[in-house]
Amino acid sequence: MKHAPASYAAFLFDMDGTLLTSIPVVERVWTEWARRVGVPVADVLAYLHGRRAVDTVRRFAPPHVLIDEEVAWVEAREIEDVDGVVAIAGAVELLASLAPERWAVVTSASRKLALRRMEAAGLPLPRFMVTSDDVSRGKPDPEGYRRGAGLLGVDIARCLVFEDTEAGLLAGRAAGAQVIRIAGPHTAPQGVGVPTISDYDGLRVLSRPDGMTLSCASMGPAVP
Repeated sequence: MKHAPASYAAFLFDMDGTLLTSIPVVERVWTEWARRVGVPVADVLAYLHGRRAVDTVRRFAPPHVLIDEEVAWVEAREIEDVDGVVAIAGAVELLASLAPERWAVVTSASRKLALRRMEAAGLPLPRFMVTSDDVSRGKPDPEGYRRGAGLLGVDIARCLVFEDTEAGLLAGRAAGAQVIRIAGPHTAPQGVGVPTISDYDGLRVLSRPDGMTLSCASMGPAVP
């Protein structure tokens, strides 16, 4: 028996690794930071993806450093360095095709950094955005995605979250949304079965007054 495709009231997008690639910048800046404060580079790089800068700094910073100063140090360098920041294939076209009230960005970056990277990647800027400035708890906590649905005035259960990291996928699932994974360099999460796509090329959205349906010939099966 063939089931009708799911209908979504809105799409909620993570930014880094989901709408754009920023790994070269992230690894340059955080490698420099780890060496600056004398902590293992590999441990920092393995942890930070999908998380707020303040959460990474708090986890690894030695007791003698000031957290706010270190977060500001990291952000200033990430804002300055956009070399290698590019849009994921098909992301520009997809966002441009969506009504502004049907999508939002929910990112672990600050608002200033998020706008800088989206502009550098040539992406349409969202009318609605939830950033690290807007939440008290970062991913994998669901607060950000629940706020995103609230800004759009829709039920989170009728939202589709696009994410690439384990922290983000867990946040979307915990919020009560449906989730889809953008495959990238990060290891697929264990115990979070989600459909996976490599990028947005070939993805089609049919919009109706009662919701949006999604189809993609290259969509892979849920990750076990």
